[in-house]
Amino acid sequence: MRTIDAAASTLLVVDFQSRLMPAIDQGPAAVANARRLLDAAALLGVPALFTEQNAQGLGSTVPELAPEPGAVVHKMTFDSTRAPALLERLGDGRAAVVAGCEAHVCVLQTVLGLLDRGRRVYVVRDAVGSRRAESKETALARMERHGAEIVTAEMVVFEWLATAEHPRFREAMKLIK
Repeated sequence: MRTIDAAASTLLVVDFQSRLMPAIDQGPAAVANARRLLDAAALLGVPALFTEQNAQGLGSTVPELAPEPGAVVHKMTFDSTRAPALLERLGDGRAAVVAGCEAHVCVLQTVLGLLDRGRRVYVVRDAVGSRRAESKETALARMERHGAEIVTAEMVVFEWLATAEHPRFREAMKLIK
């Protein structure tokens, strides 16, 4: 299946941390789109998992994204797949829908790690960020070249819904507008 199946995917939110976000180019837009994804995931029963890189140094996840208790994997590695239990918590065989920062460091290395492990990966272009735009664009091109699909938050929501007859369609549309 080429579309993103809500029943077979997990939203992975990488390192949207308080001390990092002020330096991210277009950071507020990336956070807003990550919030839309989290709200849609909650509405449609898609599990969400967060990572925090060196939380002592970079702070915890920004309050706008407020992870559920127990939904955060703490790590020191840039590639989140090397963090204890991350792959198990993503769910066996589930596709990863990835949002986060920085696109050219932790997001890139995590996506490459997921691809190396045979996972299907969707990187949400408007919900990732880097300090510099060229770093983000270069990372997106590299991830795509290695097999990740580059999507937008709106694409994800519509693919998770699959049909205008979905019982939560109207609620989901409020997240898009």
